[in-house]
Amino acid sequence: MQANSTRGFLWSDVETRTLLTIWGEQDIQAALDGNFRNSFVYRDVSRRLGAMGFERTPEQCRVRIKSLKRQYLLAKEGNLRNNGQYHKICKFYDIMERILSGPAGLDPGEFMESGAAGEEAVDGLEEDGEDVYSESTGEYPYPAETEVKLEYPTVPIPIPVKVTVGNSGASVRPHTSSHSASHSSVRAPKRPRKRRANFPMEKLMEQFLEQSAQAEDGFYRMEEQRLQAEDRRREAEHARELHMLQMLGQMFSSISSSRPGSAATPCKTAAAPPPARAPVISSASLSHARGPSGHLKRPPPQTDCSSQHTPLSSTDPQTLVFERYYTLGSTSHKGMDDDVLSLVKTIIPPLTSKKHKGQDGRIGIIGGCQDYTGAPYFAAIAALKVGADLSHVFCTKDAATVIKSYSPELIVHPVLDSPNAVEEIEKWLPRLHGLVVGPGLGRDDFLLKTAKEVIERSKARDIPIVIDADGLWLVTQQPSVIQGYQKGILTPNFMEFTRLYEALHHEPMDSSDYQRGVLQLSAAMGNLTLVLKGEQDLITDGSRVFSCSVEGSGRRCGGQGDLLSGSMGVLAHWAHAASTAGMIRSVNPSVVAAFGACSLTRQCNSQAFEKHGRSTTTSDMIQEIGSAFKKLFES
Repeated sequence: MQANSTRGFLWSDVETRTLLTIWGEQDIQAALDGNFRNSFVYRDVSRRLGAMGFERTPEQCRVRIKSLKRQYLLAKEGNLRNNGQYHKICKFYDIMERILSGPAGLDPGEFMESGAAGEEAVDGLEEDGEDVYSESTGEYPYPAETEVKLEYPTVPIPIPVKVTVGNSGASVRPHTSSHSASHSSVRAPKRPRKRRANFPMEKLMEQFLEQSAQAEDGFYRMEEQRLQAEDRRREAEHARELHMLQMLGQMFSSISSSRPGSAATPCKTAAAPPPARAPVISSASLSHARGPSGHLKRPPPQTDCSSQHTPLSSTDPQTLVFERYYTLGSTSHKGMDDDVLSLVKTIIPPLTSKKHKGQDGRIGIIGGCQDYTGAPYFAAIAALKVGADLSHVFCTKDAATVIKSYSPELIVHPVLDSPNAVEEIEKWLPRLHGLVVGPGLGRDDFLLKTAKEVIERSKARDIPIVIDADGLWLVTQQPSVIQGYQKGILTPNFMEFTRLYEALHHEPMDSSDYQRGVLQLSAAMGNLTLVLKGEQDLITDGSRVFSCSVEGSGRRCGGQGDLLSGSMGVLAHWAHAASTAGMIRSVNPSVVAAFGACSLTRQCNSQAFEKHGRSTTTSDMIQEIGSAFKKLFES
C-alpha cells in the first residue's frame, strides 16, 4: 500500500492547542461553514501556524482536525450515555467543546454522514495511526482491534449513534426512536450549507480579456479625440497666421504706395501678395539688410513696370517682417540651421604648429561634490575632446581624488568647500577663457554661495559663463546673479525651465507654446542666451528662436547635459573671440556657440546609438566627439 505523506507526524500538545486556537477563530469557522471546497481555508490555517513557528502542510492540518473531531464526537456520545466518563478519550475535549458547541457547532450526524458519503470516507479510522499514544502527544490509545460499524437509516432525519465499550472491544449500533426523542434536544439542528459559485478558470479569463479589450477601446477613443482636437487647434492657428500675414501685406502695400516719391514715377507701386509660408533668410542676407546701427534698412519699393521689374528680394520689408514673425512664433527652418552651422565653422580656430599650449582655450568647471563626481568629469573631458587645451575642475576635497582617478588629463583643484574658496578660485580666473558652473555642484548652501561669488567675479572679468544643472537652481533662487550678462548661457531641461519660468513670471507656463515661453524667459533675464533641451533644442537670445533639429536618438542617459555644457564652454570662448575679430556680426556669438554645442551633442548621441543601441552611455558618446565634430564642422 502506498504510504501517505500526511501520516506518521506526531503532534505535540502545544502544537495541537495552537492549531485548535487558529481553527477556532471566527473567520476560519465561517469559511469552513460556507464552503464545501475548503482547501484554501486549510492553506490559510497552515500559513498562520507557520507564522507561530510550527511548520505543517495544509493536508496535515486537515487530517489532524478531522481526527480531533472524531475523538470529540465519540467522547461526546459516550458522555451522553455514561455520565461524562468518556471525555478522557479526547484530551482536548474542553477546547473542542467551546469551538463546536455553539450555534455554528458541529452536527454529529452531519459529520458522520458527510464522512461516509464524501471524500473523507476514504480515510476512515485508519488515520488514527497518527494519534497513537506517546509521550509527545499524551493522548489515550484507542484499541486497534476495535471495529466501529457505522449504520445509517434511510430516513432523512439523522439518528445519533450509540457507543458501547466491552472487554472484546467497542461496537456502534443505532438508537431506537425513544433514544432519538430523548436526545433530540441535545443535538444542534442541521443548517444548510452555502455553496459558492464555482467559476471555471476559462470563464474568469474570458471576463478579464473582455474588460481589458473594453478599456483599450476606451483609451484609443480618447486618444483619437485628443488628436482630432490637436488638429483643429493647429488648423485654427495656421488660419490666424495667414490672416495676420495678409494684414501685414496690406499694411506694407499702403505704406509703399503713400511714399512721397511714388507719384513721380509712371508706374505705381505693387504689393506682392503674402506668401503662404514665410521665406527663409540667411544670416548673410540679414547682415546686408542691417545698417550701421544694427536696424533693418528699407530698400526702394518694387514697381510693376516691365522695363524695371525685379523680383521680391529677401531684403524686402515684408519679407523681413514675415521672417521676424515666424522666428518669434514657430520653429526655424532647415535653411536657417545650415546658415548657423556655417557660422559655427567660421569660429573654429585652425590647428597650426605656431600655437602654444592654452591658446585654444582653458576652461574651468565649478562643481563636483562627494555625491556627484561624474558630472564635472563629463563636462571637463568633453571640453578637452572638443578642442580646449586645458580643463580645470574646482571641486570639494572629498570629490577631488575620485575625479582625478577618472582621467590624468584633468587639472583638479580641491578648494570648493574650503573657507577661502572664492579667493582660491579667483587666482585662476585670469587664466581661464570660459567657465561652466553647475555640473555636480549639489545644493549645499555654502557651495551655492561660493558659486555665486565666483560668477560675480567672472562677470567682472568678462568671461563667458555657461550655467547648467544645480547652477540653474541657484539662478532660480537669485536670478540677478546672471541676469543681463550677455556672455551668459543657461541650459535648462524641461523641469528646470518650468521652475525658472514660474519663479520669474509667477504664473504657470503655457505648455502648448514653448517657443513663446523661451522668448519670454530670455527677455525677462535681460536677453540672456537660453537653451531649452528637448526633442528639438530651442535656442534664443530674446529676439529670434533657433531650433536645432540634428537627428539624435531615443536614448536619454545621465551625463548628456554635462557633455553639452562642457563643449558649449569651449565654443563660447571661440565664438566671442571670433566676434571680437569681426568674423560674426549678424548673430549673437552665444547663440552660435549654443547651436554648435547642441548639434555636436545630438550627433554624438546618434553615432553612439548606432553602435551600442539601448546600452548607449555618455562615455560612449564622448568617444564619438572627434568623428562627430569632423562630420559637422570640418567636412
